[in-house]
Amino acid sequence: MDSSGEVTALLDDWVRGNRTALDRLVPLVYAQLRRIAACQLRQERQGHTLQPTALVHEAYLRLFDRQVDWRNRAHFFAVAAQVMRRILVDHARRRNAIKRGDGVTFVSIDDVITTVASAPFPIVSLHDALARLEEQDHRLAQLVELRAFGGLTLDEAAHVLNVSTSTAKLEWRTAKAWLARELGSDERA
Repeated sequence: MDSSGEVTALLDDWVRGNRTALDRLVPLVYAQLRRIAACQLRQERQGHTLQPTALVHEAYLRLFDRQVDWRNRAHFFAVAAQVMRRILVDHARRRNAIKRGDGVTFVSIDDVITTVASAPFPIVSLHDALARLEEQDHRLAQLVELRAFGGLTLDEAAHVLNVSTSTAKLEWRTAKAWLARELGSDERA
């Protein structure tokens, strides 16, 4: 069984109550979780207090403490990326609350979704923009999370969302344009 199929089978076993499946699953997914964490932390300010390993461990605690009907390997990593993003947003909000606006964490939209916006903006602004996008179009918001935070290809994201790759490409362009507009207006505000 290939790694993708093995991960999906172990996720199924674990959901069904097989606790040993989790022990076999973790070594198979750890390296990819660490890559996702490192990717997300590259978007953070210099000297961020969280390291990839700490982010993976925090995400691990949150991921395996919940009951999710895992569809497949890609779905697992998409949820993991979302959990990591929320950890970083919570961390930034706590830090900003302490500093009362000093030292706000900035990321560049270019680094996150490869769009035309060039000015950096706070990660909290990105999170808030994604929340607004989710209110308008849940699937577009999911696509952004899968691609930008989960590191999934268009094909993988299309599979998770159960749409064709051409639909995912069109929606990806739409989502990038929408976020560029929203984040541009956030910056002017």
